[in-house]
Amino acid sequence: MTDAAAPRLRFSPSPTGFLHVGGARSALYNWLVARHTGGTFILRIEDTDAERNREEWVDGIYDSLRWLGLDWDEQYRQSERTELYADAAGKLFADGLAYYCDCTRDDVVARTGDQNKGYDRFCRDRGLTQGPGRALRFRVPDDGAVVVHDLVRGEPTFEHSSIEDFPLVRGNGGALFILANVVDDVDNRVTHVVRGEEHLPNTPKYLLLWRALGGGGLPEPVFAHLPVLVNEKRRKLSKRRPEDKVELELYRDEGYLPEAMVNYLALLGWGPGGDREFLSMEELTAEFRLEDVNSSPAFFDQKKLLHFNQHYIAALSPSAFVEQSAPFLDKAGLAWERSVFEAIAPLVQERAHTLADVPGMVDFFFVEPPVLDERDWEKHMAKRADVAGPILEDALSDYGSCAWDAAALHEATGAIAERRGLGLAKAQAPIRVAVTGKAVGPPLFESLALLGRERVLSRLVAARARLAP
Repeated sequence: MTDAAAPRLRFSPSPTGFLHVGGARSALYNWLVARHTGGTFILRIEDTDAERNREEWVDGIYDSLRWLGLDWDEQYRQSERTELYADAAGKLFADGLAYYCDCTRDDVVARTGDQNKGYDRFCRDRGLTQGPGRALRFRVPDDGAVVVHDLVRGEPTFEHSSIEDFPLVRGNGGALFILANVVDDVDNRVTHVVRGEEHLPNTPKYLLLWRALGGGGLPEPVFAHLPVLVNEKRRKLSKRRPEDKVELELYRDEGYLPEAMVNYLALLGWGPGGDREFLSMEELTAEFRLEDVNSSPAFFDQKKLLHFNQHYIAALSPSAFVEQSAPFLDKAGLAWERSVFEAIAPLVQERAHTLADVPGMVDFFFVEPPVLDERDWEKHMAKRADVAGPILEDALSDYGSCAWDAAALHEATGAIAERRGLGLAKAQAPIRVAVTGKAVGPPLFESLALLGRERVLSRLVAARARLAP
C-alpha cells in the first residue's frame, strides 16, 4: 500500500467531560486500523462549544490516550479552524445549497401545532441574508435517499423526506457540529469514519454535506458505526449513573493497567477467533479488522475487566510491579520501605486485583499499630472471644520460642489449631487480625516472618489486652 492510498482515520472527542470508555474504544479501533495499515491516526479536539468546553478536559483526553498507549500522528483543534467553517458556509449559501433562517423553536411550534415536528422549511424561499440571530440551514433535496455504506451496519437507507433542513451555523455565527465535522474530514483527507452508533442518524446529513462541498475531490469515507456499550441490565452506559462507571480516568486512578484496559476494550464488539482473550497490543494491531466488528450491543462487564486486570498484574515482572505500585503507596501516605515491600511484593502481586488494592494489603508493615478493620475485629475476635483469647495466648507462648521463618511459624500455628480442636484457617484468623488489622491479606506466615518476632509479639499482646474483659 502506497502512502497516497494509506488510510487516514481520526478520533474527534469534544472536551465536555472525562473521556468515556466508549470514546476510548472508538479511539482504539481507529488507532488499530491506522497502525495495521501503515496509515495516519489524527487526534482532533472538537472544541467549538465554548460554553461547555474546559481546558482541563482537553488535557485529560491527551493524558488518557497516552496512558492507553495511543499515540497520534497529527493533531488539530476546531477552535483554531473557524475560518474554514466560515468559508464553507459562505460557499454553500452562494451556491444556493443553504439559506438563512430566523425562526425560533416557538415559531415552528406555533405554525405546526406540534411540539415534536421538525423544522417546516418556512424560510427556504424568503431570501434572507446573513444577520444577527439568523441561522444557516442546509437545503435538503426534496426527492431521493441517502444510502450509508457501513462496514458494521450494512447499507441503511434514509429518505430525503425524513431529513429536515438541518442547521449548519448558529444565529451567533458559530459553526455547528455537522458543518465543522465534515469540513475537517474533507480538509484532513479522512478515509474512514469509525465512531459510535449514536452518530449513525447524523450520517445522511454528513454525506449530503460532503457531496455539496465537493469532498475535496476525494472518495467518500468508509463508515463503521460501532455497537453501543451497555451495562448488565442491557441499558446504554450513562455518565448519569455512577454505577456504570464510564470515565476512563477512574479506572486509571484505581490502579487498572493500560494493557488490561486496551485488551478488554478491543473485545467489546470484536474478537480474534478461537478461545483467546488475552492479546498484546502487537497482536491486536496485527489481527484487528473493522469488517469483523459485531453490530450487537456490547456488555461492558466490570467484573470481567477486573479479571483482565488481575491477569495483567500477575504477569508483571517483580520489579515492574514494585515500580507501578509505588505511586499508590505514596498516595496512601505510607512511609514504606522499599526493601520490605520488595520482599512481600511477589505474594501481594498474586492477590491484587488492582494496584489501588496494594496499600491496604501491606500497610501493616509500615504503620504502628496496624490500622484495625473494626468489622473484622467484631467478627473474628469480639464475637469469638472464647476461642480467640486462648489462641492468642498460645501464639504468644509458642511464637516466643519457635524458629522465626515461615515454615516454622506455619508448623507452630498448626500445632495450636490441633491443640484447640480447630482447623488451621480458624486458628490463624485471630492471629491475622491481631497482627495485620484485617482478616484478609498476603500469606500470613510469610508476613509474620518479615515483620519480625518483636513486632508480632507486641501486636499479639495489644490484641489480647483489648480482648480481655
